[in-house]
Amino acid sequence: MNNSPTPPREGSLDAPTRHPLNWKKPEFYNEAGLFEELERVYDICHGCRRCVSLCDAFPTLFDLVDESETFEVDGVAKTDYWKVVDECYLCDLCYQVKCPYVPPHEWNIDFPHLMLRAKAIQFRKGERKISHKLISSTDMAGKISSIPVINQTVNAAKNSPVMRKAASKLLDIHPQAHLPDFHQNTLRKRLKNHQARGIQALEAGPTRGRVALFATCYCNFNEPGIGEDLIAVFEHNGIPTKLTEKESCCGMPKLEQGDLETVNRLRQKNIPQLVSLIDDGWDIVAGVPSCVLMFKQELPLMFPDDEDILKVKRHIFDPFEYLLHRHKAELLRTEFQQGLGTVAWHVPCHQRVQNIGPKTKQVLSLIPDTEINAIERCSGHDGTYGVRNDTYTKSQKIARPVISRAKKMEADYLVSDCPMAATQIADGLDLKNGETNPMSLLRKAYGI
Repeated sequence: MNNSPTPPREGSLDAPTRHPLNWKKPEFYNEAGLFEELERVYDICHGCRRCVSLCDAFPTLFDLVDESETFEVDGVAKTDYWKVVDECYLCDLCYQVKCPYVPPHEWNIDFPHLMLRAKAIQFRKGERKISHKLISSTDMAGKISSIPVINQTVNAAKNSPVMRKAASKLLDIHPQAHLPDFHQNTLRKRLKNHQARGIQALEAGPTRGRVALFATCYCNFNEPGIGEDLIAVFEHNGIPTKLTEKESCCGMPKLEQGDLETVNRLRQKNIPQLVSLIDDGWDIVAGVPSCVLMFKQELPLMFPDDEDILKVKRHIFDPFEYLLHRHKAELLRTEFQQGLGTVAWHVPCHQRVQNIGPKTKQVLSLIPDTEINAIERCSGHDGTYGVRNDTYTKSQKIARPVISRAKKMEADYLVSDCPMAATQIADGLDLKNGETNPMSLLRKAYGI
């Protein structure tokens, strides 16, 4: 009889699970405990190396190991551990699609949330740059930049070499980074008098047939057309749709900085009014995948016992996820006016990790004379990572394989559910058509 201990399994067929973040406990901010866990996880990652192609965090780690005297993690200076942390932008792909040691595996690896813990400790110690705090304050930036006169000045400044040089020094924004326009005529202003229209709400699967749009900072201030297209498509399909009465940033930009207290304050603003809408019979959709993920995953992990957050988690949807539920119940209109040809569809990381499947592709594939080719690789933008001085070039490098694939497809359209990823990729392409959001394409196909 063999009494030797059973060796750890290489991977698992079990579904990945996430543990609560426990960010309110004192030991979460214990730096000695952090470094002990970093060394444990870095050592496992060094022995595996499956995530080397995802982002620059892993090549940074492996280079540190390979250039050390021992060729092991114990040869890496503890102060260099932070170099790995600084390269992680919490895309979550290593956890969801690469790592064989995530829970319930006994090694219990959650690399993104370990990086988040490290960032939170940095933030609490005051070691995160003030410029990064400013550019992650998307609500404030949008409100200020949409004010008349300031609006024209801000939009003009992004094309001025002198102003871009100043922004590089003051805000740590790379002079060549693509910056979006800010709209004085925001989505909320455009839809100020909009009333939800549609036939009597009909339930379909988990959907109740009435939708409140959490527009997000980006769709409100930077690309209001996305919100307009979404409402037009939803109401064309008999789904009464309106904006939430008010909203603050979902908190994802602050989460990525480790600013968990601000995430908590934003939660206190957003959750009560979303719960009120849900209790009144409305479902919630958001125009950017990161915002959906914030309410579906990150806030529930930060507040696992908060029933209101769990209620929002059950009733918030990706827009195309929502439409596909309607289609399965034969409630989605399929009388399209035109085909789209070949579409290169980039799958955003924060949509992939929602584990909902390729819902955007499935809906767009209903359109006749349309071929959807998916690109499942990170664009490298993230938000702040794609514009900062020290990470802009790395971000462009990460995007290069995505751009290369899109070029080979010779597609009529390049779209991504993440508008920032779409811009990052489109900047490297000679596009035939201007639409880069799949909801805009769907509206075009409907002819509405």
